[in-house]
Amino acid sequence: MNPLSRVFTFKIAATIVVWCIPLLLMPAAWLEALGFPRQESYMFVRMLGWAYLALCVGYGFGLKESLQGRRAMGPIWVGIVSNSGAFLYLLYYGVLGTWTSWGIAFQVIGWGSVLATLMITLGLLMFGVRGPAESVHQSG
Repeated sequence: MNPLSRVFTFKIAATIVVWCIPLLLMPAAWLEALGFPRQESYMFVRMLGWAYLALCVGYGFGLKESLQGRRAMGPIWVGIVSNSGAFLYLLYYGVLGTWTSWGIAFQVIGWGSVLATLMITLGLLMFGVRGPAESVHQSG
């Protein structure tokens, strides 16, 4: 498995396990028991889980191409924009102390996500954008 494939595999697995499954399937009481702030309605939390799952579908196409030695620039750039934005927002709100009133589990997930989104962004830049020119494959 090449480095770009590893980045996509890590991104897909981490997103599904840490974000999609909990946001889509955990009962609100479980989320709150772990320290997630209580919501009036969990509609947007559930929609966010679906949006993350949709991103994973796109990353799946990037993974498929990378396993064949090609770079699908669409999923690479979507990943860079998504993960760099998540990194900046998570870092900003983490430094402000937004999570200090949340449960320890969500504080660990938040800071872990800061590190993971930075690593994914850098991996996509290094192995996706700056990868070998001969293996570039533009896909829509």
